[in-house]
Amino acid sequence: MEGVAPRGLPGPASNTGTVIDIDPDRFEELVSEALDGLPEDLGGLMSNVAVTVQHEAGRPGLLGLYQGVPLTRRTTSYAGALPDRITIFRRAICRICDTEAEVADQVRRTVVHEVGHHFGIGDARLRQLGW
Repeated sequence: MEGVAPRGLPGPASNTGTVIDIDPDRFEELVSEALDGLPEDLGGLMSNVAVTVQHEAGRPGLLGLYQGVPLTRRTTSYAGALPDRITIFRRAICRICDTEAEVADQVRRTVVHEVGHHFGIGDARLRQLGW
């Protein structure tokens, strides 16, 4: 299980002191837009993974969470497994952003980060890549 902190912060997400409240439906649209924005070849390689939005904050400092078996670790014994899960935490992201544009950017960054985990990329490498 790996999660994501906002860009520029080495650890848990920090609170800006203000909270923007993005409508849950709009937030889910932002997540869908982020997924649709993935390169088509990459999206086509995603396998047996569900992306969901949790409207509560989740664990402190966690913006997103990948739970499952990365594609790079799957073997023939993986057949019949329940889908991996990527969870995006709405309230946690809203808590660290001041505008809807910042929320959209952070959603995109979080989705890309968690999709990276689905492809077997660890936190250290994702940080090196700027995610």
